[in-house]
Amino acid sequence: MVGAYAFGPISGGHFNSAVTLGLAAAGRFAWKDVAGYLVAQIVGGVLAAALIFAIANGQPGGYTGTLGANGFGEASPGGYSLLSVALIEVVLTAVFVLVILGVTSGRAAAGFAPLAIGLTLTLIHLISIPVSNTSVNPARSIASAIFGAGRRWRSCGPSWCSRSSAACWPA
Repeated sequence: MVGAYAFGPISGGHFNSAVTLGLAAAGRFAWKDVAGYLVAQIVGGVLAAALIFAIANGQPGGYTGTLGANGFGEASPGGYSLLSVALIEVVLTAVFVLVILGVTSGRAAAGFAPLAIGLTLTLIHLISIPVSNTSVNPARSIASAIFGAGRRWRSCGPSWCSRSSAACWPA
């Protein structure tokens, strides 16, 4: 929420690849700028995950966790199937993009968008962390998979596909 208030006026607050795709599909962001934003989001996610991993790895014995990487089957916190994980990620990513499209429209009350976005993201995480470790952000999923356990890479393909399609659904 703080990031949206702080960086929204500078860059539009584009931290999430799915949101960038959704805004472009809705005609509210230029397609010519999408690739640059996607690269920046992935690089930013990887740098942030590297920092968190470096800090966590400083504990005695190093860090052996997953850094919150998404997963299904044995890599899901609740052991959920690929179908369950894909469904929850698609639906909640679409809800997130829909909320963002609504609260940033010209008809929405000015100044409240980051609050609505932050509260929606909180609710999404409360609902889906037990299912997939939730992300609703493909760039964040890639970054976590790099520094999480190696088995998490298998979740990146489905994560990118489901979230990318969900991003365009509300548009």
